[in-house]
Amino acid sequence: MHDLRKHLYTSLLTAAALLGGTATASAQQVTLGTASAFSVLGSPVTTSGSTITGDVGSAGAVSLTSSAITGNLVYTGVLTNTASTISGTSTQPLPAQVVADFNSAYTAALAAPCPSGGTLLSTITGPMTLAPGVYCTGAALTGTGVLTLDAGGNPNAVWIFQIGGALTGTGFSVVMANGGQPCNVYWAPGAGVTMTTSTFSGNILAGGATGAITLTGGSLAGRALASGAVTMTGANVVGCSALPSSTASCNGKGDDDQNKDHKKCNQGVGNGPEGCDPGHSDQHNPFGSNDENGGTPGNPGRKGGNN
Repeated sequence: MHDLRKHLYTSLLTAAALLGGTATASAQQVTLGTASAFSVLGSPVTTSGSTITGDVGSAGAVSLTSSAITGNLVYTGVLTNTASTISGTSTQPLPAQVVADFNSAYTAALAAPCPSGGTLLSTITGPMTLAPGVYCTGAALTGTGVLTLDAGGNPNAVWIFQIGGALTGTGFSVVMANGGQPCNVYWAPGAGVTMTTSTFSGNILAGGATGAITLTGGSLAGRALASGAVTMTGANVVGCSALPSSTASCNGKGDDDQNKDHKKCNQGVGNGPEGCDPGHSDQHNPFGSNDENGGTPGNPGRKGGNN
């Protein structure tokens, strides 16, 4: 009888994970090292009619057309700039350590143990809700509809998605709930990533020989990091340093300081003395601001909420 109850309990956990319930297994932070400084990293990087908030790195060429980078550009190859703006500095070359750290992070994400309850079908058709944990597919993954990542009130909750092939999304939304942070989500596909008119969240780690990222329309809250080409057309990337309630925006350190205290984040209205509001402070819409209710910048007038 004991074995029967144990088997039934395990089966229920597996079903809950697939349908959006209990976490499958504890997932640990993936250390990005020096690669964490970049919102977009690839070789080459090509943009058209796109915006990037955060630093951009390329181990090859960079081609910008009618685009805007709010941050620095670090690259190794040739820069072609057509009617685009870069708010920060442009320097060469991209340090080899950045590429090495990215490759190490990709390997670590793939090495996280994937329990039986973490197996996903090859297609996500939302709505679906997943608790923190490690999830995996044996082949490519295609997403549509809304996938909600529910942290259950834990801002340090981590998700790792190990995908056996390409990751593709069309009209695919990945949203965070109950304190979940986009920069605690890691997508590690075995091939390229193609997102079309999607609202995506997380760190895309497209490593390996075929690692490439194509973003057409839509938005990404997190990072687009690839060993190959990153191509953006009419897309918007807001990096971790500019996202509300992220560790990077609160203490300026990034992933390696995940456990630092950031209780003051997003308590007030505007960019108060804690320096946590880069102007994009609606947790469910990274492109909003917490000045929307007419508050005075610098005056922490809405205590509580997302602490």
